Amino acid sequence: MSNITELGHDITLIDLYDLGMKERTGSYVIRAEELTIVETSASPSIPHLVAGLKQLNIDPNDVKHIIVTHIHLDHAGGVGAFLDHCPNANVYVHPKGRRHLANPSHLIAGARAVYGEAFDELFNPILPVPEERLIVKEDGETLQIGENRTLTFYDTPGHAKHHFSIHDSRSNGIFTGDTIGILYPLVIHNKAFVLPTTSPNHFDPDAMLQSMERIRNLKVGAIYFGHYGMTDNPVIVYDQMEYWLPRFVEVGKSVMEEHPDADFKVQSQQVSDQLITKVRTYLSNQGIDKEDDIYSYLLLDMQVCAMGIVDYLRKKNIK
Repeated sequence: MSNITELGHDITLIDLYDLGMKERTGSYVIRAEELTIVETSASPSIPHLVAGLKQLNIDPNDVKHIIVTHIHLDHAGGVGAFLDHCPNANVYVHPKGRRHLANPSHLIAGARAVYGEAFDELFNPILPVPEERLIVKEDGETLQIGENRTLTFYDTPGHAKHHFSIHDSRSNGIFTGDTIGILYPLVIHNKAFVLPTTSPNHFDPDAMLQSMERIRNLKVGAIYFGHYGMTDNPVIVYDQMEYWLPRFVEVGKSVMEEHPDADFKVQSQQVSDQLITKVRTYLSNQGIDKEDDIYSYLLLDMQVCAMGIVDYLRKKNIK
């Protein structure tokens, strides 16, 4: 049985078990007049998505719209493979991501360089999306998926330049991908736990905060994260992003001041170690056990976040 969560407003979340981890990435199913899927994760997750649709008694032939918030492989790597199941669907992508879905050779080469022999297990196959089934949505453009349901696309860089967030008129919620962080499977004093995701190679903290401010000004009632799930308390998200993001960058600056001549790998490892220490101390002070399952997520994420921070600071010539 698939892990399925009903979120209200005819929105359902299907767990896609990215990297074999529960509640890591998911697809949102919007059951409007024109059936819409937001996010697909990587290709190894597609069987979970197809099984989830079957459990919901949804025929993939009925899917009309597939939206990816950005083209990182844990969000869009499987879109080509999923499209094979959905002959009547088109794929919606940010203008800067379109060519990479049509010809994913650059994405494949970049991922192989990072993941090496693990690439096939994590991401294969990455299939191209036919040009005629790709639709670009510019900032502010809309998609009508029902008589009283409109999706509006907003350019929201900071995590990636090829990133948009999608506002849903019916729920007054917004699908934010990775722009304003990761929602972890952890509740602290009845509050959600969110950290920024600062992965390479487009991380820009100023752009991230500007995107968050744009979302805040929309006065949304819910945020639907790429990782993982929904919160109906956006203020908590904004507060935690404003708390953690400058601290993440400061850790990076400190490491690069202490190790100005170290190579990228060493600097990134130092940043990762210090980020984990900082987050672990915070969680410990909140009463979270040091052996909590949350650390299986955090150890991985802080390594990726560290690489993005070091990459950003190197480009800014901050050493």
